Amino acid sequence: MNILVLAGGISTERDVSFATGKNVYEAIKKLGHKAIIIDPFMGYDGDIKGIFDADTDWSKEIEAVKEGNPDINAVKAMRDPKYKGFFGPNVIKLCHEADVVFIALHGENGENGRIQAFFDLEGIIYTGTDTTSSAICLNKGIAKEIMAYNGISTPKGIHIYKGNDTSNTIGYPCVVKSCCGGSSVGVTIVNDEKGYQKALDEGFRYDNEVIIEEYVKGREFSVGVLEGKALPVIEIIPKTGFYDYKNKYQAGATVEICPAQIDENKTKEMQMYAERAFKALRLRDYARMDFMMSQESGKLYCLEANTLPGMTVTSLIPQEAAAAGIGFEELIEKLINMAVARKNSQC
Repeated sequence: MNILVLAGGISTERDVSFATGKNVYEAIKKLGHKAIIIDPFMGYDGDIKGIFDADTDWSKEIEAVKEGNPDINAVKAMRDPKYKGFFGPNVIKLCHEADVVFIALHGENGENGRIQAFFDLEGIIYTGTDTTSSAICLNKGIAKEIMAYNGISTPKGIHIYKGNDTSNTIGYPCVVKSCCGGSSVGVTIVNDEKGYQKALDEGFRYDNEVIIEEYVKGREFSVGVLEGKALPVIEIIPKTGFYDYKNKYQAGATVEICPAQIDENKTKEMQMYAERAFKALRLRDYARMDFMMSQESGKLYCLEANTLPGMTVTSLIPQEAAAAGIGFEELIEKLINMAVARKNSQC
């Protein structure tokens, strides 16, 4: 098959997306498919005839994820100003020529449903969840409301809009985070009023809406869900601080234990909530749910759902799949086959 991997984009998770795309691309090549990687924003300003057959290593220029998130304004300035929309040159043509588009994007204009909506209208087959579920899950406020309605425990929280009343009614300590961010960009743990104001400024750098949540002190876990079925639970233990952008993507910054060393009943409970969230949020193919277990009470709290989980060398869902006996290449093949099955059902 000819498979186009979309990676990069213009979200704060651009570098992470490239790392995911590189791993996915290399797995696809090992599986015997023809593949290319394209940044949907920058596009490919060259001859695309026979591009899938070209003897080119499309991943060799991709670097490891840096400690800080990228300067998106600088990225935008790199593109020829004659291209006005999101998609760069030849991207749409290449999407139509591919048998499957593997979406390796993260964050805005990758996980918010807009690209998925365009692909649905164009009849382009792609991996991962659909338009509606993507839009719901990237908005953490809406996702929290749906989870709570479906009996899935989530930390108490409020929404604050830029320019409106920003007083904290949750109390301290609390967590301030951008409503539609990812990779813990725009997330701050706050202990007092002074820190709260700084955290609001940071959150509003990335979004016009932020969420203020009660801080749950305890152990952090994640549960991947593949085709509606929960994978083994993984525990996340940052060596310093919390599971922020740096700790997520710098090798050796975090200890990850899979399967997590917890009581079997807690494991089953967490997997049950992950599967319930997957269903309630109308997800498909694969996703990852993040959890906290209260140190004080042992209660589980679902923090959020990730609709396009990372596939970097430090990412969680590949580790969980491996613990279930599913190698990385097999995992990628499964995701491609799910997309192909949808294509065949539409014929």
